[in-house]
Amino acid sequence: MLGLMQDRPLTLPHVFHRAEQYFGHKELVTATPAGDTVTTTIAEWAGRVRRLATVLDTLGISADGRVGTFCWNTARHLELYMAVPCTGRVLHTLNLRLFPDQLVYVADHAADEVVFVERSLLGLLWPHIDRLQTVRYVVVIDDGAPTEIPDDPRISDYEELLAAAEPRAGRFVVDDENTAAAMCYTSGTTGNPKGVVYSHRSTLLHSLATLFADGVGLCERDIVLPVVPMFHANAWGLPYGCLLAGASMVLPGPNMTPDAILTLMSSHRATVAAGVPTIWMGLLPKLGEYDLSSLRTVLCGGSAVPKSLSEGFRAAIGLPLLQGWGMTETSPVASLGVLRSVHDDLSDDEKADVRAMQGPPVPLVELRIADPTTGEEQPWDGVSTGEVQAAGPWIAAEYYRGEGGGAQFTDDGWLRTGDVAVVDRHGYTKLVDRTKDLVKSGGEWISSVELENEIMAHPKVAEAAVIAVAHEKWVERPLACVVVKDGESLSAEELITFLTGRVAKWWLPEAVEFIEEVPKTSVGKFSKKTLREKFSGYSLPS
Repeated sequence: MLGLMQDRPLTLPHVFHRAEQYFGHKELVTATPAGDTVTTTIAEWAGRVRRLATVLDTLGISADGRVGTFCWNTARHLELYMAVPCTGRVLHTLNLRLFPDQLVYVADHAADEVVFVERSLLGLLWPHIDRLQTVRYVVVIDDGAPTEIPDDPRISDYEELLAAAEPRAGRFVVDDENTAAAMCYTSGTTGNPKGVVYSHRSTLLHSLATLFADGVGLCERDIVLPVVPMFHANAWGLPYGCLLAGASMVLPGPNMTPDAILTLMSSHRATVAAGVPTIWMGLLPKLGEYDLSSLRTVLCGGSAVPKSLSEGFRAAIGLPLLQGWGMTETSPVASLGVLRSVHDDLSDDEKADVRAMQGPPVPLVELRIADPTTGEEQPWDGVSTGEVQAAGPWIAAEYYRGEGGGAQFTDDGWLRTGDVAVVDRHGYTKLVDRTKDLVKSGGEWISSVELENEIMAHPKVAEAAVIAVAHEKWVERPLACVVVKDGESLSAEELITFLTGRVAKWWLPEAVEFIEEVPKTSVGKFSKKTLREKFSGYSLPS
């Protein structure tokens, strides 16, 4: 027996038409390179989306053509977020921080036909234009930057194209919910980046997840500041979620300095903000200088959140960080570290420990931990470790063009994330490392993540990363790479004394190297690969 419900495709045109019809009065604020802001309404934005749909037709972009974007977090980038998939094309957000060879690789691998680029970023793209085999057009979005625009027939001006276009009339229609809507490439810390292709169905379902009360809980009253880049896993799905809920948005543009972000938060009364730990580390010392009383949620993800960072926010503004976990392959939200009723009777310090976990999976996502070698599933006892594996309607089933040969997927179709974790009896996941970042000393595993968190709890430490270095007796030992806060001094002996009693004795770093900055990946995570290269052949003290 079948149900007797209407069979309506789960596609992004629903999100667009809902925003256009119900929330036209809501505002989109964009910070410009000049330091001011530009405000538009959803109604004005929707009219521009309709004109942009016509522009894509006029340019002759294929029915399912890939449309590259090389843009900041702006309202005009949001126009592309809707016009491209609502016309059946595929949005491909290009990572601004890729090395040139990687940028060329992903644009060619995706077969981008056109790239929309902010004028302030044109200097990063144009020198490589002749290497892009499939790109026929470059459309420049003039953000007021003084960058010279070359006299080349391949270049068009965004505003001129929109002014000449008639708005697409009627409703956008995408018949098949499994049609590709967008694609992002992994950050490519090893080998070439791999393409993850999101469907309309997966994107719409993921957008609904951002509205769940036991999570981010986006609603119409919210004013959302996504600091996480729109080129990184679709800004964690927040742009689509905001349009679905009717929330206003404040888009930070190119200026990611702590004062710029805090000014936007304060002056526009943001209620929700989202970014990676390195962003919030930069803001922490300045929180007391701004009125942030409007905030209700500060979402943090991209890598494990140090307890000291979350508690630093709680001490400064009364609001700890909400930790999320996911990856490009999980769209990305897979779990959120919310406290539940089972934690009501815990002390403040015990609650802080729970918030330092990555939390339970959000509805519709399933997680398990398994021995990475045998595949045997591990118990949820808070002690047993295993590789996190994920399944669900917005979890990747394979990479674009079959890259990787399926090695990152199990025989029964689960995604092998490469993260190592323990899970407690309530289903709360706690990451202990990446499989490639664990330190195996004398046959026992040391969690670099947990050791880093303890190091960053030292009041004089700004950042810290732990890598494995070779050891004649123990095979590997941990090397701590530490950044000291400005104006402070710290010795290796002082740090080891601080760690003694906080971690097992055999976890104590074999050596400490003080560095100016922990290198970052293109999405703001600590680049341990770079550190391993820097300290390859490192000689440990005898």
